[in-house]
Amino acid sequence: MNHDDRYLHGPFAPVKEEVTAYDLPVTGRLPADLNGRYLRLGPNPLGVEDPATHFWAFGAGMVHGVRIRDGRAEWYRNRWVRSAEVSDALDRMQRGLQPPAFLPPSPNIHVLRHAGRTLALSEAGGLPHELGYELDTIGECPMGATPEGSSANAHSKADPRTGDLHSVAYVLGRPFAQHIVTDPAGTVARVADLPLPGDLPFLHDFALSENFVVVFDIPLTFAMEAMRFRWNPAHQAHVGVLPRAGGQVRWFPAEPFYVSHVLNAYDDGSTITVDLIAAEGPVDVTDPGGIKPRLDRWRIDLRAGTLEQRCVDDRAQDFPRVNDAYASRPHQYGYSAVTPVYGMRFVPEGPHPDDAFTNALVKHDLVRGTTEVHSFARDAAVGEAAFAADPNADPHEAAEDAGYLMAYVADPERGASDLVILSAQDFTGPPVARVHLPVRVPLGFHGNWIPDA
Repeated sequence: MNHDDRYLHGPFAPVKEEVTAYDLPVTGRLPADLNGRYLRLGPNPLGVEDPATHFWAFGAGMVHGVRIRDGRAEWYRNRWVRSAEVSDALDRMQRGLQPPAFLPPSPNIHVLRHAGRTLALSEAGGLPHELGYELDTIGECPMGATPEGSSANAHSKADPRTGDLHSVAYVLGRPFAQHIVTDPAGTVARVADLPLPGDLPFLHDFALSENFVVVFDIPLTFAMEAMRFRWNPAHQAHVGVLPRAGGQVRWFPAEPFYVSHVLNAYDDGSTITVDLIAAEGPVDVTDPGGIKPRLDRWRIDLRAGTLEQRCVDDRAQDFPRVNDAYASRPHQYGYSAVTPVYGMRFVPEGPHPDDAFTNALVKHDLVRGTTEVHSFARDAAVGEAAFAADPNADPHEAAEDAGYLMAYVADPERGASDLVILSAQDFTGPPVARVHLPVRVPLGFHGNWIPDA
């Protein structure tokens, strides 16, 4: 099986039906005061004409959600995000016709809540789509929309202190990006253009500190003739720093690394610290299995005009998350996933170096420089874990890791998936609870625990 086939089979294989199930069985005990929904979005192709040209990140978006209330798992739902093109393709399928082999960029990257709306987010210029509480698609939502065609995008980030939503949006074929600030009511409060010094780079994620926005101008650039991002060794990498209060972006030359996802960033005097997942180039984003992503810490000294790129953990991992209450502020802990997206072994620290995992969640203590690993079975594919704060903890006094990690994990014996809930403070202990879903959840991208208001 070549790499193109790999992303259509096994834990990546799309599901064909929308399912609703109630009163889900649970092993363990759900925290009684944990009330809300765990939602995660990812690509779920409707049709693939040629596996050799299939790119895993393409395809209709499907959101998977579990509703938890009063110690019960009330429902599971999976729903396609019905953009106009996806709705048309589904209608064709219902009439026995072949769906289009290629759909325009679909909301299939991330799902979050802002200004009272649940939003499915797109890459590279597509408008967000609003979802109802039970995951039906309400329609396009111009959250963060600008006259230039930007909007809230794949990795929009909320500042927990201001309630603002920050986006760095790019549009294919345009020589600049835009930093967009959307206030808690959903109104665009500020827009700043970021001129790009060369070809359009893959601006999938960015970093947000208390005072700055950090963007990564990497050598993975858009090739118009191929309509794909590809590694360009002639493209000088830069890190751009834009003051949140306004001003000009400042560019720092960087080693030619690929940047996958950002854990968090914070200011320390004149220095910005960014923890992120990076990899050495060249990379082919159509084959994540050929990339070895690692956890780095980059320090940007604004006074000295220098950038230090340092590896923290060179074991393959991705999908980093932080307790969102610490977003853009100093943090001690970060959580990442060892996942079949990359298919590389993760060797834990300690006295048993022959042990290795291909499915695990990792807790990093970035102050002490230690890690804890919660491993899963060999075929128990695991994706990103979102942090859910303990609702009983005082947010002003609670420890940073007072809460839970939630992730979908495959249960190969049942041919289905579980929503696994771990205690962040007893990370290597047994799960607090496993919610047993009736169907399989394919590996996907990003999501959140969204507490009920």
